[in-house]
Amino acid sequence: MGLALHLSANPLLLFVVAVGALLATDPACAKPSAPQKPRVEQLRVKVVRTFPHDPRAFTQGLLVYGGKLYESTGLYGRSSLRQIDLENGVVERQVDLPEQLFGEGLARVGGWLIQLTWREGRALVWNLATLCKEKEFSYQGEGWGLCFNGRHLVMSDGSDRLTLRDPESFTKVGEVLVRRAGKPVHHLNELECVDNLVYANVWQDDHIARIDLRSGEVTGWIDATGLLSTDEERRADVLNGIGYLPTTGHLILTGKLWPRVFEVEIVPANVSVSP
Repeated sequence: MGLALHLSANPLLLFVVAVGALLATDPACAKPSAPQKPRVEQLRVKVVRTFPHDPRAFTQGLLVYGGKLYESTGLYGRSSLRQIDLENGVVERQVDLPEQLFGEGLARVGGWLIQLTWREGRALVWNLATLCKEKEFSYQGEGWGLCFNGRHLVMSDGSDRLTLRDPESFTKVGEVLVRRAGKPVHHLNELECVDNLVYANVWQDDHIARIDLRSGEVTGWIDATGLLSTDEERRADVLNGIGYLPTTGHLILTGKLWPRVFEVEIVPANVSVSP
């Protein structure tokens, strides 16, 4: 018996075939596709200018304000808070920390500078105008990087987590887990806040993650390799300082024991950065 004759003789079978054909062509019944991973823009740094930097400074935190560079340096017995002339690298004012404190990340909140310590659980609050200590906050765990986005302090501890803190009390108010194409980004270190973005250098890696603080997604992966010469690299330690110049939108970069500070523009990775 032919197929057409068989179907016409069996109304139930004809109904089943018709429904099957409808379901096969209905997009609403199609198997849902796997969610796409967020796109990560591949970027690199283009050097705009360079400035001198104290090669003895074990840089742990960095910010730019009022044309000055403010720097937190680390190591036990050598930690400090510094105000530096960006153009010539001269240290204009310096406060040395007690020997038992290891300086870490640095952020400005109004007329305060807040400086983290590594394992001591103490956040030092300095008067910006005088560099006199006004008070302290305490916290649990390690302190690595710190920045302020106008609403919250954002703090790293070397993991894949950013902790949000109230700027007045240093109380934890939230946290964000950082992911790059769905995978955790560990060793988040020095931070710089620019609106809802956080630039975070990755410890022992010459890359900077551009993070959307609202979602925790890495939206840009910045290659910062090749800033130092081969000879300079032999005497220096890792990249570990990020500042922001609002007048140009450029970043200021340096590192531990680096002899120079770099003003850089962030460009697509496929753009030539040759002079």
